[in-house]
Amino acid sequence: MGLATRPMRERCAVGAAGSVTMRKGTLLATAILVTASTQAGWAQDLAKGERSFKKCVLCHAIGPDARNKVGPQLNGLDGRRAGTAADYSYSDATKNSGIVWSESSFKQYIKDPGAMIPGTKKVFAGVKDDQEAGDLWAYIKQFDASGSVKK
Repeated sequence: MGLATRPMRERCAVGAAGSVTMRKGTLLATAILVTASTQAGWAQDLAKGERSFKKCVLCHAIGPDARNKVGPQLNGLDGRRAGTAADYSYSDATKNSGIVWSESSFKQYIKDPGAMIPGTKKVFAGVKDDQEAGDLWAYIKQFDASGSVKK
């Protein structure tokens, strides 16, 4: 019986020694690469977050020399209660929102600030793309309250 007419289980066993193992290895490597490339697409990207932050710099500052502008400085935002940055005049709506900044609250807020905090002074169209919002959060949260990058 020729190779092409043999059942698949026999064809796999027929080739050169190790050919079945090689096929399994190729399949495993392909699966790993697909998984890794998919997860890389979901991972947050600090460089992209820094580029996205350029939309924010007219109103906000971050880093060692950050000062309040039209909006508050954003150092130490992760875990901070909304409306509590020193020396910034927040709307009552923001001060009374009860929000503690986290990735989840930030991503919800940044999509449509006015929808999350009706009465906020913030006028911003929002960042609608989930990946961009995640990248932006990754960039912002790396700064501690003093403006240093967390280690």
